[in-house]
Amino acid sequence: MSTPSIDMWFDPICPWAWMTSRWLLEVEQVRDVRVDFHVMSLSVLNDGRDDLPEKYKDLLAQGWGPVRVCIAAARKYGEPVLRDLYTALGTRIHLGKEPLGRELYEAALTDAGLDPALAAAAEETVHDDLLVESHNRGMKPVGTDVGTPVIHAPGPDGSTIAFFGPVVTPAPKGEAAGRLYDGVLLVAGTPGFYELKRTRDLGPSFE
Repeated sequence: MSTPSIDMWFDPICPWAWMTSRWLLEVEQVRDVRVDFHVMSLSVLNDGRDDLPEKYKDLLAQGWGPVRVCIAAARKYGEPVLRDLYTALGTRIHLGKEPLGRELYEAALTDAGLDPALAAAAEETVHDDLLVESHNRGMKPVGTDVGTPVIHAPGPDGSTIAFFGPVVTPAPKGEAAGRLYDGVLLVAGTPGFYELKRTRDLGPSFE
């Protein structure tokens, strides 16, 4: 029997998606699942919106760069390279606090064993149709009133269930990661279940 696949859609600039991705990699160690990574884009999601704080608009303007680099890499090498490229980008963005830009993208591509020349894609629109396609593939089952992370996972009856989240900090490790996974699938796989939420009183902790 093949190992069940969990598909996660990420935007490299989102710290909450980064936390979720690190949790899923822990889940791989304690549950019989494999995580596949795909690109969504907060810049695509919010394109054309004027009701956003200026600081967030500035971030979204910069946010086109890393997702374009990811799409260019996936087109050249295949989507499996996104696992290592996302780790390289996220490590530099969220842990290293490096500024978005050509230098960061070249370094992350090199870290992932990919052609650093792909960093030029950050300023190009040639693959934006592929970016939008990947984004829509992840978002369509959950709607557009959520952001990232988005996860598609096998439900209790084997069919795919899609949901936003979980939003958690710090990322659980070991069996704690597995228990959260079990619980998330339990509630997300319940017919008619839509939301479970409480006010966040902690920022992302990268422990």
